[in-house]
Amino acid sequence: MNVLLIGSGGREHAIAWKLAQSPKLDQLYIAPGNAGTAAVGKNVSVNVNDHAAVIDFAKSNTIGLVCIGPEAPLAAGLGDALTKVGIPVFGPSQAAAQIEASKAFSKDFMARHNLPTARYKVFTDFDAALSHTQAIDYPIVIKASGLAAGKGVILPESAAETEQTLRDIMLDGRFGGAGAEVVIEERMSGPEVSLLAFSDGTTVKPMPPAQDHKRLLEGDAGPNTGGMGTYAPTPIADQVLIEAVMTNIMQPAIDGLRSEGTPFVGVLYAGLMLTESGPSLLEFNCRFGDPETQVILPLLQTDLLEITYACATGTLADIDIQWSDDAAACVVLASGGYPGSYPKGKPIAGLADAESDNSTVFHAGTALDTDTVVTSGGRVLGVTGWGADFKTALDNAYAAVDTLSFEGAQFRRDIGYQALALTTSKGAYAESGVNIEAGNEAVRLISDAVASTQGPEVLAGVGAFGGLFDISALQRVEKPALVASTDGVGTKVKLATQLGRYRGIGHDIVNHCVDDILVQGARPLFFLDYIAAAQLEPAMVAEVVIGMTEACKACGAALLGGETAEMPGVYHDGAFDVAGTIVGTVAQGDILPRTADIQVGDMLIGFASSGPHTNGYSLIRKLVADQDLDQVLSDGQTLADALLAPHRNYVPLIQPLIDTGAIKALAHITGGGIIENLPRALPDGMGADIYLGAWQTPPVFELLQTLGNIDQTEMYRVFNMGIGMVAVIDESDMGTIIANASEPVTVIGTLTGTGEVQLLD
Repeated sequence: MNVLLIGSGGREHAIAWKLAQSPKLDQLYIAPGNAGTAAVGKNVSVNVNDHAAVIDFAKSNTIGLVCIGPEAPLAAGLGDALTKVGIPVFGPSQAAAQIEASKAFSKDFMARHNLPTARYKVFTDFDAALSHTQAIDYPIVIKASGLAAGKGVILPESAAETEQTLRDIMLDGRFGGAGAEVVIEERMSGPEVSLLAFSDGTTVKPMPPAQDHKRLLEGDAGPNTGGMGTYAPTPIADQVLIEAVMTNIMQPAIDGLRSEGTPFVGVLYAGLMLTESGPSLLEFNCRFGDPETQVILPLLQTDLLEITYACATGTLADIDIQWSDDAAACVVLASGGYPGSYPKGKPIAGLADAESDNSTVFHAGTALDTDTVVTSGGRVLGVTGWGADFKTALDNAYAAVDTLSFEGAQFRRDIGYQALALTTSKGAYAESGVNIEAGNEAVRLISDAVASTQGPEVLAGVGAFGGLFDISALQRVEKPALVASTDGVGTKVKLATQLGRYRGIGHDIVNHCVDDILVQGARPLFFLDYIAAAQLEPAMVAEVVIGMTEACKACGAALLGGETAEMPGVYHDGAFDVAGTIVGTVAQGDILPRTADIQVGDMLIGFASSGPHTNGYSLIRKLVADQDLDQVLSDGQTLADALLAPHRNYVPLIQPLIDTGAIKALAHITGGGIIENLPRALPDGMGADIYLGAWQTPPVFELLQTLGNIDQTEMYRVFNMGIGMVAVIDESDMGTIIANASEPVTVIGTLTGTGEVQLLD
């Protein structure tokens, strides 16, 4: 059979490489192809945007099957044009390709067929979209609805960034026509997994699940890219989960498309987030992924040509698809400057040496300059290795990487760290109860993430006996003072362990400590952590510390280092504890509270919490012991999500307000609630009236009060009740606060001379 493959990237090279292994293939043509595809087939200069030209080529060369790789030709209807003249096509129709080409169509389709996904709304009007973001109280993702080359998904971190993103997309045309319509959806949390499946419009069969690394730099830092590496099959998606996704998502999606008159033929790609309530859809794609294809197809043992032809002819049910038990990993080599502008035409050395029995190189952005292979794109090469386990696969991939070079090449050395953490054996010392190898593995996994928080002021990194920090910059501050705080997360870690959700604990410990020094006006410098367990699990430690790095970057602190300790016999199996210390700085003249300025009649401004934060969990765990943690509260959160929401970091919100000079004092509402924490920021003899109707108490606290039949005063003594930080200001400064706050300002009370905090309904 003669086959025509449409495309020119790493995905298409991987497809061509696998098709070329088929004994049923007579001639493989690739339009337009790249320097790598030229070695396994014949590159042809057919304009794939000219459907008539593609049809003429197919007829002239007796093409028995056309495989369409990228999404753009599918969205443009190339498959329809070929099918209309009787040429079999592996790839969906234009109508079915809307599952990717229009995120608005895709989300509406998910809703119509009850597929699990985040809450969302679609907008074509900027003002309506902005008003929606101001009315909701959950973190969001903004997506350009049309095809935007994988760059149309933005995760804003503030109200100001949200507004600017909407302006960029909807008013300034950042993504051209792709942004004429936007989808605003709730941001979910959890690990991401890609599950791809073959379909003939009726039957659907899965491929091994994959995970990729979107960030440019090690430690998952830096800008988003099209993907800097990937691995398969990911160990976080076992057969039970795959079957659940096939039953609850993939087959219903294929059935739904067919029922709407748009049967889907080709590869349906589900981008999934593994939330606590189960797998949930981030998006659908209508084709093979890139670079996921580069690790999936090396594991395929069945003839790819047989599979694709069966999909195109409606006979997939007759094919028994077999996969290797091996693991595969791909490392992407990118041009210098990527994902921004980059040079082209750089000669690539070492390609022949990178090929072996357990590794290969898939070309993505390459071209031939006479007989020399040169760079021609941002992502240049995908270097794939395979072996009996992930360590072997990664070793083989990196051995091949080390033979390759071109000017400005950049790549990550930590591809697959999650898989290694989940699959690394514990070594001989595990028998004694202390796993030295696990501790070392944890340090290796987190080193790159920690480094991403550190600037030149950090003089010694993770693994040293002590952290070193250059404080010479403080010489520019008049009478600088260091401010420090140490705390722990407490028994919230037991709930996190029960649910297997660890990253938020890293946010908790950093943010609790950061907020404690913020009340004195301090800006954070660096953070140190301590993690102890009966037995260290590298994956758990890595997740907690990655959470810490995310929190440190959000507040501008360096994660200077820390300590991990195994103490079998001290902690129960599966139990762990987290503590930390923050050090910050403030000019002595700016230290809060400004006690002499505080007076009766001053206003109290309340800033919303993100949940219970890190207090009251001994009581919480008792109250919810018999509760369904997947139950949905009235605000749309599950009980698990509400209880494990990370402690809020108030630095981005409150530091600009401190800089105005309007804030006289701050109180961090932690253990003891408003009743006991507010007086810590006030002069002796001063009290406050708190207006309980000034803010809406989050549903999670209402549920806890009901479950425990707890007195109202006791609730406000144990929990923050939805207010995590309180500021004291003069009434005359309210305009300044409103003008500089990035969220609505809520007055929750006034100061009195009673010497006690009173709750007023």
